[in-house]
Amino acid sequence: MGQITLEKGVNVMQDVEIIIKGRIDTHWSEWLAGLEIAHIGQDQSQLSGSIADQATLYGILTKLRDLDLNLLSVEITEKVNHD
Repeated sequence: MGQITLEKGVNVMQDVEIIIKGRIDTHWSEWLAGLEIAHIGQDQSQLSGSIADQATLYGILTKLRDLDLNLLSVEITEKVNHD
């Protein structure tokens, strides 16, 4: 899950952390690409986990927009693994 193969034996993992204003219920996790949902602060939710590619990220951001949620931050960390 969340791996991109660059060449034989090399994979890139993309971990994402999205902070939004508002609280969303954890049952939305599956609809949001399986990201874990945690409530932080008074009125914020954190979505985190691994994604397969940028298309998945844009899909998640589109869904958040459609829910009329305010985006506060997006962080992506790529980790290269050599098998």
